Amino acid sequence: MTRAGNPRLRALEAFPVEQEGQRCVALRDPAGFTDQIVVLPPALLDLVSLFDGEHSIEEIREILRRRHGKAPTAKQIADIVERFDAAGFLDSDRFRERRQSLEDTFRQSPVRPAAHAGGAYAGDAVTLAQQIDGFFSGPDGPGGAVDRDFLTDPVASPSAPKATSAAAPPTRTRTRALVAPHIDFHRGGSTYAWAYREILERSDADLYVVLGTCHAGMPDPFAVTLKPYDTPLGAVPVDRDFYDAPNRRAGQDLLASEPAHRSEHSIEFQAVMLQHIVGRRRPFAILPVLASYLHESLWRGGDPEADLRVPRFVDALRDTMAASSKRVCLVAGVDLAHVGPRFGDREPNSAASLAQVERDDRAMLESVVGVDPRGFYAGVAADHDARRICGLSPIYTLLRLLPETQGRLVRYTQWPDPQGAVTFCAVAFP
Repeated sequence: MTRAGNPRLRALEAFPVEQEGQRCVALRDPAGFTDQIVVLPPALLDLVSLFDGEHSIEEIREILRRRHGKAPTAKQIADIVERFDAAGFLDSDRFRERRQSLEDTFRQSPVRPAAHAGGAYAGDAVTLAQQIDGFFSGPDGPGGAVDRDFLTDPVASPSAPKATSAAAPPTRTRTRALVAPHIDFHRGGSTYAWAYREILERSDADLYVVLGTCHAGMPDPFAVTLKPYDTPLGAVPVDRDFYDAPNRRAGQDLLASEPAHRSEHSIEFQAVMLQHIVGRRRPFAILPVLASYLHESLWRGGDPEADLRVPRFVDALRDTMAASSKRVCLVAGVDLAHVGPRFGDREPNSAASLAQVERDDRAMLESVVGVDPRGFYAGVAADHDARRICGLSPIYTLLRLLPETQGRLVRYTQWPDPQGAVTFCAVAFP
């Protein structure tokens, strides 16, 4: 709420739902400061839409009265404001206290807890290992056993509905960078397997720099945490010594937005996969980096590196990788398009519209495979990010870190929900 006491919603995610045959709008917090979801039928949506910080409770009541000839009482509106504030949906002193408490608890924790275990993936070690193994051996997976040795012969690619895969490359081509999904395991499992087969068979890295999307946004373009990423399979350590050099060279506090890691899943899912694929074979560490700056550039219509913190960090990390004795592999945990009414489109997805999405995605991925960061940005900016590519910042950062090379699209997949389809992929770089 504003200083005048006017209620104001925080930045929340809104999506359509149907409840008891009525079309409604639901609100949830992508930053994870509250796990509650509120469903707004049309009348309540009309009221809550006025929680913009510009109107007092009495003004809200008068606006509703003019619109509809009647309105809730001031007390009824105040009760709704109170419930929203108690749930953490309003920008208020109470919310700021909630956020500070949660962030302080995170900063004091010795590890980054496994925030999504038991939800987006299995919560105990045995079941989780079986779940991931099943992604490889399932009908849409790449086949083969997860426990085979590094650089064994590739397995022929089976066909799968709504997904396409490339033929396996020569076995001695090392994978030095990877684009992998960050969708939940239940929907993206087989594509995770196709992606991490590249790590399983063609990576001998002992350090993985993991670039993840920060869905909630943050004040800084990049955020690192030095806390080990906990998983049901054991904690994944962070290479603190490696971190020191880019932090010093970049001339910025890479821990300033560290609490953004608290509930973000894009790196957590990669940590789980790496622990299962690499952790059972050899010691390794990660450098977890959340990124959030390219959407902001698109909204402003400006240069992707207008914020000088972006090129400074990228150059610092590239120089550190070049000077390090570590064998480094880059991993970007990203999804691609988000289309349909759930994400703001007017019409449900259809076979024809999703075919067009695939054509547009594949055109965009040509710049990714060709390691053309500026071309990638220009392609997404050309249609004002109409498909809502949520992996923009990590993908661009990955491409800026790579030398001139040619990647390989291993897998492209759509989760074709008429109300909210998501696309994702696996791309490997030598």
